Amino acid sequence: MITIIIPYFQREPGVLAKALNSIGKQQNCTMPVHVIVVDDESPVPAQSEVEAATVPPFISVRVMTQKNGGPGAARNAGLNAVPDNTLYVAFLDSDDEWSIDHLARSEAALNLGFDFYFADLYQLGQIIGAFARGGRLLPTEHPLLVNAIDGLHAYKGDMFDQILRGNVVGTPTVVYRWKKFSDVRFRIEFTTAGEDYLFWMELAARGARVVFSSQVETTCGKGVNVFSGSGWGTEMHLTRVHHEIRYRQAVSKGFPLNTLQRQHIASDLKRLRKAFLRDLLHRIAHYKGIPKNLLFEHAKADPATFIAFPANLFLIMLKR
Repeated sequence: MITIIIPYFQREPGVLAKALNSIGKQQNCTMPVHVIVVDDESPVPAQSEVEAATVPPFISVRVMTQKNGGPGAARNAGLNAVPDNTLYVAFLDSDDEWSIDHLARSEAALNLGFDFYFADLYQLGQIIGAFARGGRLLPTEHPLLVNAIDGLHAYKGDMFDQILRGNVVGTPTVVYRWKKFSDVRFRIEFTTAGEDYLFWMELAARGARVVFSSQVETTCGKGVNVFSGSGWGTEMHLTRVHHEIRYRQAVSKGFPLNTLQRQHIASDLKRLRKAFLRDLLHRIAHYKGIPKNLLFEHAKADPATFIAFPANLFLIMLKR
């Protein structure tokens, strides 16, 4: 069967029902479908949403509950409960919807021997696909699968390097071979930065054969999003920059990198350390609170931020 994992935390009713309805509308998928909804202590309970959805009999739905831990922790809980007869695992966010052929296309591609599938998507409020908007993935540079469904491409190149330099994988489009990677989990200490990237990197580092669809197969909806409240000037921005730095440290320590990749990480760290300092200065100038626990944690995780403090402060002041 295909097992679909949905992390769920929403403040408005009706969101999850749309996602489930999009699963119920899937056409030409030959395998049974099992859905695991992990209620991450949501203000609107998942069970009532499931009962409101239109799901055909061949789709089974299980609702799990847990204390709030974020999307990565919820996905991990779902992965821990994947049934033994699962061939492929798919991810869908609770505020997103699939095209009617997403599962059929991913099944057809993976049945050819590939391990990891992803597709183009419409990000929130967009009518142009993420591939074209980002410019990081040109489908014409990757061979079309012969005698397969239109728009399926074998990824040609180093997927690990692709994710490191400019990720192109949208989590709610991913379907992958379960048994081969059943021990891989999301790194929940990087909730606002990098937990999904590290997952894809792990699959790529283990030699996953990658296939993708140039067709838009997911439309992202407007629901609770851990990134939406972490932009510049928000309370969560400093936490996000902290996680961005730690994510890059984890990549440096956890994977063998070539010289160019290490240079890329070093450049990112330099930029992010300046961003961390800018946020602190902004908080001081606007009489905002300084999260002391986060500062203490950051000092332990990345003392280089504070070693470079005087030089970065001088550079920031020069630009004013």
